[in-house]
Amino acid sequence: MCKKIFVASTGQNTGKTTTSISLLHLARKKYKRVGFIKPFGPKVINYQGQDVDVDAALMANVYGMEDDLTLMSPVVLHSQTTRKVLDGRLDASHYLERIEQAVIELEKKCDFLIIEGAGHSGVGSVVGLSNAHVAKRLDAPVLMVAGGGIGSVIDDIHLNLAIFREAGAEVRVILPNKLLHSKREMILHYLDLAFRDRGIKVVGGFNYSPILANPTLRYLSSMLKLKLNADQKLGSRIVLNVQLGAASTQRVVDKLLESTLVIVTSSRDEVLVMLATLYHLPEFKDKIAGLIITGVAPVADIVQRVLDDAEIPYMRSTQTSAEVYTAIQADVAKIRTDDYQKIGLVQRLAETELDFATIDSLF
Repeated sequence: MCKKIFVASTGQNTGKTTTSISLLHLARKKYKRVGFIKPFGPKVINYQGQDVDVDAALMANVYGMEDDLTLMSPVVLHSQTTRKVLDGRLDASHYLERIEQAVIELEKKCDFLIIEGAGHSGVGSVVGLSNAHVAKRLDAPVLMVAGGGIGSVIDDIHLNLAIFREAGAEVRVILPNKLLHSKREMILHYLDLAFRDRGIKVVGGFNYSPILANPTLRYLSSMLKLKLNADQKLGSRIVLNVQLGAASTQRVVDKLLESTLVIVTSSRDEVLVMLATLYHLPEFKDKIAGLIITGVAPVADIVQRVLDDAEIPYMRSTQTSAEVYTAIQADVAKIRTDDYQKIGLVQRLAETELDFATIDSLF
């Protein structure tokens, strides 16, 4: 018989996909046949010639599950899907049937199946596919990933529990994630007190990690729709800090922290030349992740030659520095199929920070 876990969350960016990667990694150490499904995908990419959810593509790539890719992403929601359903031009009733059939097929192949929801518990309601409703239809007990605090996190959990309770789905585990190491035990203690009477187990997730929380150069290139001029291997470089290079040249250099992405306008020749020159030095290679050169003015020919000679990673944008900086700050990086450093770290951390034995025993 196949064991099923529905991985839900209290909202976006709590670490649901990171949790799924970890559960897959740890389950494969115990179970021979482990599977994954994203019942409906609101974020679609074309992977190996198929339109699938990005998380399904990620799991297939990381764990070599491409043969089951169609089953792993049975329903994808394109940009016009919601309006077509509401206009009556598209009948969404067959979506649940498609999802149920995919799960039936995967249960035949698997001893352990991870079912990853999308966003908070109500996401998908507009087409009859709320996480709570899908979990109930699939008869899959729920692990709910939450934030790493106390008061607001408890409020968020209660809101989501209400949706699952209304649908008749069972939430068995709450997994608070992105915990501050110094407050981990205290937070878990109070969350346990808050939900003990409900019969829901609280199991600690990951401690907060800047590496997992921050984007790679390749991710930013994709997100900003800018070409990354760099060796392909440097695309996985993780950006830990972002600096606006608007101050004096010396001040920009003095403010460099570990793995800093500097956003600087194309007219600041002296800053561009200085950063490119420093990039040759080992102690500054750790500090300078790369550049985003902004503005409509062209980069001077001699400056361009210096940049190319230094082989410093850079992107070129016609937007203002403020617009680029704001876009980066507003975005939260998701793990991509080619984020090998992050994926490897997730798998290593899972073995020390995630209590898989306890989670497994509750499903």
